[in-house]
Amino acid sequence: MSDLDLLTQSLARSVKHWRAVRGFTLDVLAARAGVSRGMLIQIEQARTNPSLGTVVKIGDALGVSITTLLDYEQGPNVRIVPAEQAVRLWHTDAGSYNRLLAGTEAPGPLELWDWRLMPGESSPSDPHPVGTTELLHVTAGELTLTVDGVEHRVPAGASVHFEANVPHTYGNTGEVPMEMVMAVSVPPVT
Repeated sequence: MSDLDLLTQSLARSVKHWRAVRGFTLDVLAARAGVSRGMLIQIEQARTNPSLGTVVKIGDALGVSITTLLDYEQGPNVRIVPAEQAVRLWHTDAGSYNRLLAGTEAPGPLELWDWRLMPGESSPSDPHPVGTTELLHVTAGELTLTVDGVEHRVPAGASVHFEANVPHTYGNTGEVPMEMVMAVSVPPVT
């Protein structure tokens, strides 16, 4: 069985589990996440490999991190995530990618990401739930961060945080690869 098959099955189990924990019907989760009921059925039956955007929307609607949806083992108080267990969820042929390094529930989802964007590439993100904050630190190149239509330049060595409940895009308009580390904090579902 391939890594992708294992992730698809893990996602199916987790979405079913967290939907039951929250007491959401398929229709309620579909409405909260902004995805079709049919897509949720396919995900819960492990018959599709949804886009990163779809997984993020489902996680946000359930109030759990992508790490939790991908069914990582939960340790007692300290959990070390070996480098080989970081999950690359998005990549391009040019060499851009993001990796989910670690995540936890504290008290809402908290995720740590490693990003690389090659020159000329970008990655848009739909708005997250109100109260979601992103904290980024650029380690190489320059990030062109567009938040709600306003462009911000973040050079290597600088950090930025913003409320992520509006459309936002991570971009590299420079001539060298841009690398950053990002933490995402999502409020718990009430």
